[in-house]
Amino acid sequence: MRSIKIISGLKIIVATILLSTVYKPALAQDAAEILDRMEQVMRGDSGYSEMTMKIVRPRYEREISMRSWHLGTDYSLILITAPARDEGIAYLMRENDIWNYDPRIDRTTRLPSSMMAQSWMGSDFTNDDLVRDTDIIRDYEHTILRTEEVDGRESYVIEMIPKPGTPIVWGKVLVWVSKDDYLQLRAENYDQRFELVNTMTLDEIKELGGRTIPSRITVTPADKQNEQTVLNYRAMEFDIDIDENFFSRANMQRVR
Repeated sequence: MRSIKIISGLKIIVATILLSTVYKPALAQDAAEILDRMEQVMRGDSGYSEMTMKIVRPRYEREISMRSWHLGTDYSLILITAPARDEGIAYLMRENDIWNYDPRIDRTTRLPSSMMAQSWMGSDFTNDDLVRDTDIIRDYEHTILRTEEVDGRESYVIEMIPKPGTPIVWGKVLVWVSKDDYLQLRAENYDQRFELVNTMTLDEIKELGGRTIPSRITVTPADKQNEQTVLNYRAMEFDIDIDENFFSRANMQRVR
């Protein structure tokens, strides 16, 4: 009788050891898969969008309208269409290079990686938020922390920690992804001391380009009162016919 108990106990111990060695890598892989599904739903393999950004400050408000194209995670182009004083300004990402074109001085400038964490056009978005120099799958380690409800949708809460050597300013990022349809609903960016820097909420879910997705993104700084940036998508197209040649320095100056 005692030998049976010992054998049963050994089975439990062995099972526990196997579970502890297998569960964590599987969980990390599951988190990456969830984020990859989210990217496919929110962005697709390629896309075009028209949007308006409102920058809200205690003493003023400012609006910027723009058009945007992307191909995968390595190519993107943003064109400012309003206000008139900024019309024609363009931002290009082509693989590892980021470029800015300013028609007012007819000059194209390469942006160093150190500028990716800086404010984009005076907003609460960073250059990296808009141009997407970093890859959320390739450049981070991922862990599912828990599930919780966001605006009535059960969601995964995924922690993203930058991999060593990646030029990412954040110490960590938390992302909320809905379980049923893989929509990004929220994100929190933390500095190297793990103190909250800003919160990004995605809401006003509606159909755009044949997909049901959030149409509004609001970024709210953690340490500034009465300040935020609101990005509203007016139109979107997914999986458009576009190739790498579109994303060129020459096209930055002529695209409209």
